[in-house]
Amino acid sequence: MRKSLVIVGGGYIGAELAKNMEDSCDVTLVEKKSAFVHAPAMLRALVDSSVREKALIPYDRLLTKGRVVKAKATAIKPDAVVVGDEEIPADYIVLATGASNGGIFKPGDESIEAFRAAQSRVEEQIKTAERIVIVGAGAVGTELAGEIAHAFPDKTLYLISADARLFPSFPAKLGAGLATRLSKIGVDLVLGARVTDLQSTTEPYEGSVTLDTGRLIDADLVIPAIGSKPQTALFDSLPDVARSPDGRVKVDAYLRPSSLPNVFAAGDAVDAGDLMTIVATSRQQPWLAKLLKACAAGKSLEDQKPYSPWGKAPILVPLGPKRGNSFLVIATFGDWVTRTAKGKDLFISKYRKLLGYT
Repeated sequence: MRKSLVIVGGGYIGAELAKNMEDSCDVTLVEKKSAFVHAPAMLRALVDSSVREKALIPYDRLLTKGRVVKAKATAIKPDAVVVGDEEIPADYIVLATGASNGGIFKPGDESIEAFRAAQSRVEEQIKTAERIVIVGAGAVGTELAGEIAHAFPDKTLYLISADARLFPSFPAKLGAGLATRLSKIGVDLVLGARVTDLQSTTEPYEGSVTLDTGRLIDADLVIPAIGSKPQTALFDSLPDVARSPDGRVKVDAYLRPSSLPNVFAAGDAVDAGDLMTIVATSRQQPWLAKLLKACAAGKSLEDQKPYSPWGKAPILVPLGPKRGNSFLVIATFGDWVTRTAKGKDLFISKYRKLLGYT
């Protein structure tokens, strides 16, 4: 008899895992949004609305044997996922609830329609603003600065980071190369400084910023890009859950977040030893699919190889469609590799193909 698998969350882990598992299990994907949101493309969508529609991809063609339930999961039981008044039975459960970011980068509880409207509103603000400040120079802030500078080279643009260099957890050449490229395209990079009067941590607003150095930067638009927050509320219904200092849920060697042996978790919501990046999901998802297929075939979980996180994880940081810098495990690569691998298409065609929109 085929085993049943319920996956909560249709992001990078959930959507691909559901697709990979539907030949091996009876798959149900529980997702509250009507469309897959390809987050990296949402940065370019703020300067090019045509990208937005390509990267908001409906779930209706994802599965041919399984099903997608558009709903919000409210609790997890040992043998079921609770969705409203319904319990969806499950032999295996995977929680892939992800992380939230600023409302213009990735929707939280709001609908796709509301997200589209928020993006359109900020797109107009970017077009009309002459001086723009981006607060936060992680992947989101840095890539957004590159997109705006490429689309609107005449704007005055500031990128502010509390860190002394860009991407401090990666080899120095990555951040140094990005800093050089940002300077060449007219971005004023302000490092080692904090904004003391940030009015919102999630929504862009009109105004200026004051730094802890005493410097006042006059601007028409302030865009906060200060990092993702793991979405872990659903884990509260599980027994014996522990969290890391950053709020992510700890998992064991088999990506299990609790004492329930058949409940697994992956992606940005969990601390599996990886950074909160799509690159991490690209390692976790195939490992989890292999494990679940083995278990569904009657093999013992303990006989399977435990999960091993990235040692030196790669990262691709485009600055618009033509420039960028990347670290690919053994070395740092510049514009050509970055635009060829990611910058030109942002993996949009890959995820449209996954969702059945070729």
